[in-house]
Amino acid sequence: MTAENTPPVVSRGEWLAAVDTLRVREKAHTREGDAIAAARRRLPMTEVNPSTPLAGSSGTVPLIDVFEGRTQLFVSYHMWHDGHTAANQCEGCTFFTGQVRELAYLHQRDVTFAVFCQGPYEESDRYRRFMGWDMPWYSVPAASHEQLLAGRHFGMKASYLRDGDRVHETYWTTGRGVEPMAPSYGILDMTVYGRQETWENSPSGWPQPYATLGQQFRKDGRPTAQWARIAAGHDDSLHGGQPDTGNSGCCS
Repeated sequence: MTAENTPPVVSRGEWLAAVDTLRVREKAHTREGDAIAAARRRLPMTEVNPSTPLAGSSGTVPLIDVFEGRTQLFVSYHMWHDGHTAANQCEGCTFFTGQVRELAYLHQRDVTFAVFCQGPYEESDRYRRFMGWDMPWYSVPAASHEQLLAGRHFGMKASYLRDGDRVHETYWTTGRGVEPMAPSYGILDMTVYGRQETWENSPSGWPQPYATLGQQFRKDGRPTAQWARIAAGHDDSLHGGQPDTGNSGCCS
């Protein structure tokens, strides 16, 4: 790095004063986020068929069973590319899904986390195992798409509430609305060079090598997180045969 692509150097007193000035805006941002969350908790809800079938490790299960006896359910709708290799599965969903690992804090608050994958169960579950994920995983049969998606698409996140034997959807979001699932982004936002993506408003000369059509989640032809699994000797075959290969991207 050179002086042209690093922040100016000032005294500690000047630096602390600049941080304090920014902190005022940060606190206002936090309070506005709290207010939005409060409004979200007051949204109406819509009923969903609790018998909507899903495919899981034990076969077909109804939606209500996915709650695992809890009253709330958060679902990550994972995109899938039929006929593609592990290397060519969705880098965006891999990025977000893979960062949700410790579920105890959700369970403590009566929330179940589950992934609803667009792909066939056996094939997509092999992908889950290759990635080393241990969250509840289900496949959504085509016949259940209309009931659960209701004109939306995989990649979204949705929250549900169980009231006895009835199920209601309380909230959903997509696009940048799913970023709370990715603490990596929150950490990067606190670093001097940020996410290093081309859309960011950064000073001239700051590194921004990542476009945002999936490239930001890929490295050398694979979703970035896959390389650690390959290095650890995990089998990335989705069909029980030879390891998958390929270097073309997919939708994020």
